[in-house]
Amino acid sequence: MPPLIQTSAELAEAAERLEAGSGPIAVDTERASGFRYSGRAYLIQLRRAGAGTILVDPIPIEDLGPLRRALAGPEWILHAASQDLPCLEELDLHPARLFDTELAARLCDFEKVGLAAITEQLLGYRLEKQHSAADWSSRPLPHDWLVYAALDVELLIELRGKLAAELAKQGKAAWAEAEFEHVRTAGPPKPRKEPWRRTSGIHKVRGAKALGRVRAVWEARDALARKLDRAPGKVLPDAAIVEAATADPTDFAELMSLPGFRRRGGRSNARLWLAALAEARTVPADQLPSTTPPQDGPPATHRWADRDPVAAERLAAAREVVTEVAGKHRLPAENLISPALVRGLAWEPPKRVTERHVRTLLAEGGAREWQVELLAAGLTEALKD
Repeated sequence: MPPLIQTSAELAEAAERLEAGSGPIAVDTERASGFRYSGRAYLIQLRRAGAGTILVDPIPIEDLGPLRRALAGPEWILHAASQDLPCLEELDLHPARLFDTELAARLCDFEKVGLAAITEQLLGYRLEKQHSAADWSSRPLPHDWLVYAALDVELLIELRGKLAAELAKQGKAAWAEAEFEHVRTAGPPKPRKEPWRRTSGIHKVRGAKALGRVRAVWEARDALARKLDRAPGKVLPDAAIVEAATADPTDFAELMSLPGFRRRGGRSNARLWLAALAEARTVPADQLPSTTPPQDGPPATHRWADRDPVAAERLAAAREVVTEVAGKHRLPAENLISPALVRGLAWEPPKRVTERHVRTLLAEGGAREWQVELLAAGLTEALKD
């Protein structure tokens, strides 16, 4: 086990070792999802031939410049890169090139694509996975947690070699490169419209006024959770928000009669929750949330047959094309094309259904060139029919 790097001097020495190494660099991070509001990295794991494994605690180190320079040129190997890249970008760490072992396994059509599963399948080793849900913001980090974290990069370089060979064997190396580049350059996801509507149990809430109370308490919780850097569910559970929206308590006693508010977060911040509920009562009717969530894109597909039977037929035909092409090339359908893109095409096809127009819409929707080549002709015929 390498020592945990926690000072600028230690980081400078480790960065020199990384730069002196050869080949790609295996990269992983540990975050504190479920414990913290932010998605920041609380540990960075690195491994490179000639440099060994390096564990970096980024919290006490003010300047990550040496690490930034060491990582600037070589290819990075990550597993499920889209999960790790945002917290690395927050530290101004950006890959010049990328190899995603999970995405590679998907393109190879492996049944299981988790790191432990493909490591065992391709390399014959079983990984320790017992600390995946730990609170990595805790300090000091226990030794067995660090062992677990180091194992996540221990075999990534060897795994990359096996997966690259399999991609080449299946004729998918160029497809994989396009997908890796897409992940590398994707940027942050669009913020959700009305994120409070994702409150667990909101389906039990009836009426615009009650939904306004969900929104008010959710927004108060979100602001407090952001300020405290605590996971929102640790500040106040979703079930408590639904209880408050349903009961609409007006004083401390009524609020405390609700089970979800009896724990520390509900009780200690009672004034905040009551203020949010009071404010919700003053919202004019025309500013209350709609009882129907805003539609972003086509409606739910189970409603298509009633709302637009022809579109439902187009969708069935388009899905049949995707399934056939995916089976022919041994690809999961969702990696061949975004299901949302197929739904959008079927719901609102081009006014003139020609292959040129379909190609344009696919490209504008984010499909990569290899996906367009495989699907454009078949989808054109499906939309015509």
